[in-house]
Amino acid sequence: MRALVAGGAGFIGSHLCARLLAEGHEVVCVDNFVTGRSANLASIARHPSFALVQHDLIDPLPPLGRFDEVYHLASPASPPGYQRFPVETLRVNSEGTRHLLDLAAASEARFLYASTSEAYGDPLEHPQREDYRGNVSPTGPRSMYDEAKRYGEALVMAYVRSRGVDARIVRIFNTYGPNSDPNDGRLVPNFITQALHGQPMTVYGDGQQTRSLCFVSDLVDGLVAAIRTPAARGQVINLGNPDEHTVFDYADLVRELVGSASPLVFTEPAVGDDPQRRRPDITRARELLHWQPRVGLREGLAETIAYFRRELLDPALPEVR
Repeated sequence: MRALVAGGAGFIGSHLCARLLAEGHEVVCVDNFVTGRSANLASIARHPSFALVQHDLIDPLPPLGRFDEVYHLASPASPPGYQRFPVETLRVNSEGTRHLLDLAAASEARFLYASTSEAYGDPLEHPQREDYRGNVSPTGPRSMYDEAKRYGEALVMAYVRSRGVDARIVRIFNTYGPNSDPNDGRLVPNFITQALHGQPMTVYGDGQQTRSLCFVSDLVDGLVAAIRTPAARGQVINLGNPDEHTVFDYADLVRELVGSASPLVFTEPAVGDDPQRRRPDITRARELLHWQPRVGLREGLAETIAYFRRELLDPALPEVR
């Protein structure tokens, strides 16, 4: 098959590109490198079935040919990223989504839109099911991401209903693993980078807020299953790991696995609208896609720590236990 991966130089997108190439498909990666990283593509850049097109999806697409699958993962996704590029985030999830949907329609391709658990805002229901409509501020400090994704979802469904596009929406919950940016600003990169350097580990608030972390290989399995399951057409599907822990617990485990003596430092809560609890209900993914995460937390964190150790290029740092 021939697949387009928009945002393919990003954390998740680069793993998806590698997965599709390993399956024997031709992959075209489109990225403008606002938050994507060329280093993420180093292992596949010379693959004979891989092509990189540097392009901003806000602008009309150049001629790219026809595709069997179109994956839209192009958007800043971390709070520092989308707060640094607020207008760009809104536009890539609106105009960019429309450009890719038009391409999918012309190609009669299957289309997957990568939405987010942020669509639920700071949820009043727990765990979060796909039919929960969320608790989101349209003008809050995270609204450029939350509302961009919610609009993108609405646009996808309009193309499904009015133009017959074979599209589906996945709401991605917290994901971690190799290829994430050490300066990403999210929980796992922050804790690992600080622990490896023996720096104080910053815990926002009291550390009792919860997250559910999914390893990136599991998440990519879910993306591929979602786009290739005919019954997923027109569906919204949570992808994440329902194994829920407090932020304090994650900090403590990272410190243990690194073998670090870094102290935990508690500081002011993160920017407003930061969810206090987050855990996906993945019943639909289990029943529709026959998917569920398989990589355990300790295993996934150990692999992620090993990646950051290589990324930081400091052989003097202590070995992971």
